[in-house]
Amino acid sequence: MIPLLPAARAHPRAHRGARRPAFVAALCAAALGVTALTAAAPPERDTAGAAAALPYRDPALPVPQRVEDLLGRMTLDDKLGQMTQIEKDALVPQSDLATYRIGSVLSGGDSTVSPNNAQTWADTYDSLQRTALTTPLGIPMIYGIDAVHGHNAVRGATIFPHNIGLGATRDPALVQRVGRAVAEEVAGTGIDWSFAPCLCVARDDRWGRTYESFGETPELPTAMTSFITGLQGGTLGGDPASVLATAKHYLGDGGTTGGVDQGNTQLTEAELRAVHLPPFKEAIRRGVGSVMLSYSSWNGVRSHAHKYLVTDVLKGELGFTGFVVSDWAAVDQLDGQTGFTGAEIATAVNAGVDMVMVPHDYKKFLSLVRGEVTAGRISQARIDDANRRILTKKFQLGLFERPSTDRSYTATVGSAAHRTLARQAVRASQVLLKNDGGVLPLPKSGRLFVAGKSADDIGNQSGGWTVGWQGRSGPVTEGTTVLQGIRAAVADPSRVTYDRYGNGIDGGYTAAVAVVGETPYAEMRGDRPDGMGLDQEDLQTLARLKASGVPVVVVLVSGRPLDIAAQLPDWKALLAAWLPGTEGGGVADVLFGDHAPTGKLPVTWMRSASQQPINDGDGKSPLFPYGRGLTYGTDPGPDPDPDPEPIPVKACTATHKPVNSWPGGHQAEVTVKNTGTGPITGWTVDWDLGGATVTSLWNGTHTVADGRITVRGTGSGGTLAAGATTSFGYTANGTAGTPAPRCTPA
Repeated sequence: MIPLLPAARAHPRAHRGARRPAFVAALCAAALGVTALTAAAPPERDTAGAAAALPYRDPALPVPQRVEDLLGRMTLDDKLGQMTQIEKDALVPQSDLATYRIGSVLSGGDSTVSPNNAQTWADTYDSLQRTALTTPLGIPMIYGIDAVHGHNAVRGATIFPHNIGLGATRDPALVQRVGRAVAEEVAGTGIDWSFAPCLCVARDDRWGRTYESFGETPELPTAMTSFITGLQGGTLGGDPASVLATAKHYLGDGGTTGGVDQGNTQLTEAELRAVHLPPFKEAIRRGVGSVMLSYSSWNGVRSHAHKYLVTDVLKGELGFTGFVVSDWAAVDQLDGQTGFTGAEIATAVNAGVDMVMVPHDYKKFLSLVRGEVTAGRISQARIDDANRRILTKKFQLGLFERPSTDRSYTATVGSAAHRTLARQAVRASQVLLKNDGGVLPLPKSGRLFVAGKSADDIGNQSGGWTVGWQGRSGPVTEGTTVLQGIRAAVADPSRVTYDRYGNGIDGGYTAAVAVVGETPYAEMRGDRPDGMGLDQEDLQTLARLKASGVPVVVVLVSGRPLDIAAQLPDWKALLAAWLPGTEGGGVADVLFGDHAPTGKLPVTWMRSASQQPINDGDGKSPLFPYGRGLTYGTDPGPDPDPDPEPIPVKACTATHKPVNSWPGGHQAEVTVKNTGTGPITGWTVDWDLGGATVTSLWNGTHTVADGRITVRGTGSGGTLAAGATTSFGYTANGTAGTPAPRCTPA
């Protein structure tokens, strides 16, 4: 069992803030009320009637006009409050929401309500919103939550497969429908902002957030940005169930060295752009309203401090017009010490962070950020830009006109229609990897033995981020377990025997179904640097089933591929079920052939953990390749076996792209890609200059002979893994022409 981490490093929207005694909070509020809220309200705010007549209150006006009118009436404290997001449980007293002009509240991974049901969540939201609206300008708050595979903080909500399972469906239209269902359930509790979807490209399965990724290639998460359209609708705020989506975590969190959570992604810029940026480009094209930054670093610089990535690339080059939010206490981590500093805040805000997920000590945060603005270390223009972005989304969502919960959606939480959709998503996500002798589909009239710790455990099959940050085993919420799904599918449920540990099996059964795999975890605690095999309980259960001589069908419940090559020969069939959520009947649908398996691997399945990282096109020989997925009635081919690694093929290509031109000169970029099956340790690119003269070249060295230029890779860009790319650029006198560069691998 992994011990709890020190509070200074403990993550993510996971821990509740200690409640301060009421009299201490009152004293703090009084003291800061004198020093912080210094500017008097403009006369227009003195009466409700006058406020209602102000331009920013007029829904008939264009949103930019409403934003500018409101911005012109806001004091500095109003503006800084809008940039502040705080944990609900840290808000003591609730009146602080108005006193400090707080713009956003969130519920962390373990933050809940009592009793935990949709009605109480809606009541809590409405109470907080009423408080927010008591400020002179009446700016509504926006409430955020990690609804990452359903409205997973709410007991009784529909829990869909985690993203890795949705990636296996290869069905963006289905994923969009899932996003719409999640939006309805979230809206039914009043909440208007989901910290989803995760668009990370998972490149190392040891990473504890692998299951939050749709897959290991940029194309798969890019396609599944349809989830954003499901959450927001065709137009943000176009209907009452529109929920603000979040593309996270920007940028490269799935590519850290060793798969270490919050680690360092060591890539060239060309590689970062080729692998990790495409899903975010597509999210912006779809109009995603917010982007959350990553805890991780790129080549040693934390994302929350990376002005080039956030301001220059995301907001400038990609044209992102929404707002950027930090991750939980991530700004406080910039200097490696516990506790906010003004310097950390200035670094993050100047890098492009628009809203800071504080999440607890909001009074200190507001005091510090005010000091940075007053001292000129954060400009008023940067504060106004952040507010424009935040207020624009609030206006687009219709929060000024519809600030309270639309109770017509409350009944959709856990509804039969949504559970039916979730069951469809579950069966579409199942990946059949082995089926010797056509043992699947199972006969509904057979005598079956079911075993394994995840066969009858809704918590295990739902995984992390399920009614709690890390999730937990057991009956955490309502749903159908895999065992219940099996019993409902067979002709006679009395012919299904269940024992978690496999005790009592004999040779009289048609088949044994072992539902084994991982128990719930989330980031940090989910990292597995020391092995990725099955635990001892699973291995002992499987040994008992094997000893009976009955054909063994394994249903693997996990957030990533596991190290199972040694056990695979003992199994007649293997079905990767991922983390299916609350609708285990979808697994049974595939086991019994009511629906043939259609899922395809969204990640490469390793032969052993020693191969990590292993990805499509890197030249390594996997147990099951990316995209593998059998169905019924087809020949699965020979069983995987540990064949020797094939000799890698070396090959590369070079693509020339004009970037700029001027009278008498031009600039161009050349992209080099390793198209072979193994790494290359060097490359050269050459082409005919056509009379041009190179004046400068970067990211490489060059020589010119007989009018032909030869460029050699240098540094990290000179070595390329299979499928990887790098680039170099140059300026030259003369016209660019249409060169056809030739690449030669070393």
